[in-house]
Amino acid sequence: MATEVIMPKVDMDQETGTISEWKKNNGDPVKEGETILVIETAKVAIDVEAPATGILSGITAKPGEVIPIGVVIGYILAPGEAQPAGAAPSQPAAAKAIEPTQAAVSVDATPVARNMANAMGVELGAVKGSGPQGKITKQDVESAMAKPAAKLPDGKVNATPAARRIAGEMSVDLNQVAGSGPAQRIQASDVASFKPLQASSPMVVSPSQQDEVIPLIGMRATIAQRLTMSYQTAPHIKFVARIDMTNFNQTRTSLNAYAEKVGGEKISATAMFVKITAAALARNPYLNAELKNDAIILHKDVHMGVAVALDGGLIVPVIHNVSTKGIAQLAVETNSLSEKARKGQLQPADVSGGTFTISNLGPFGIEQFDAIINPPQSAILAIGATQNEVVPVNNEIVIRPIMRITLSADHRVVDGAVAAKFVADLKAMLENPLTLLY
Repeated sequence: MATEVIMPKVDMDQETGTISEWKKNNGDPVKEGETILVIETAKVAIDVEAPATGILSGITAKPGEVIPIGVVIGYILAPGEAQPAGAAPSQPAAAKAIEPTQAAVSVDATPVARNMANAMGVELGAVKGSGPQGKITKQDVESAMAKPAAKLPDGKVNATPAARRIAGEMSVDLNQVAGSGPAQRIQASDVASFKPLQASSPMVVSPSQQDEVIPLIGMRATIAQRLTMSYQTAPHIKFVARIDMTNFNQTRTSLNAYAEKVGGEKISATAMFVKITAAALARNPYLNAELKNDAIILHKDVHMGVAVALDGGLIVPVIHNVSTKGIAQLAVETNSLSEKARKGQLQPADVSGGTFTISNLGPFGIEQFDAIINPPQSAILAIGATQNEVVPVNNEIVIRPIMRITLSADHRVVDGAVAAKFVADLKAMLENPLTLLY
């Protein structure tokens, strides 16, 4: 009997997954437990293993397509076994691309009907429901898929929201674009690849001069969506402080000398930032909080997110229960998570549950910057580069290593004075780490 390969659910809040890469092709033999494809969730890339041994067949999703969890994307067959009746053809079609529909949020439909509509690219706003009080059922979606193309109720061209956005950015008339989706629905890929009729004397552009079109999918799409939402809904207030890093650097040097003596791992500046920031958060709980359902939740434990820049975007591994861990353990965990992030080996648990985030661009030479809050957290700390500066100390002019930090806080949760106290406490601890022992 054929074994279904489905889009797996690997995270509690996951609704879809993006096909990143098929490691095997139609007709390839596979063994149970062998990696056959890589998917990308909103947070991490995951290797998907074959659920059985046999021949991979009936792949229905291409790289870049977004598929709801639970949807069948292929089969594993026994030698000589036929593909199940009604299964999609072996060559995937662009119709399988998933993009949220404009009407999906307001139209009354069963969960099964909604998932099917998303999976097949059916505009729920154009489907007539036959269920109680006009509710759209699975059968209604199936019937709509068999009907020819039709205008939407508002008279617009049948196109996905992403296709409309790209059409606006590229000044493309959707009436001229042929749709490859169900019922000739225009997909984002249709607009991106559309070539309008040229005038009698067109300007010739060689391929080397053409702009590259990169679909906004996967991690990049998640970053765009979450940070846009954060900046639009959370009123950011920002506080900047200059930190004299003299004692910080001396403390780190002493810790590393001891680590070398006992054979421990080197203590990074990031590990010290994590430890000291957690101590400041313990004294200022509103910075370790989130706004949820018209209530402010003050988290008891500090789960520190540390932003890591990747070629494909930004990811924030989380160090859990920072307050209960010593600096040596934090050094091991920060180094391990950063390495896993750069190798694409993070698991969902590695990027979940953060209550506060640190973003350090100092290694890139950035002196000072503002960071956007990582929702649903209430604040984020931006750390700049440490540079020697001339400063007055005890009526004398001296050269000291100075670092600038910028706190961005959600003003709905954090009052200005509360944020200022956190920055003052953090500054005092960074400038004299021994105060953590007081």
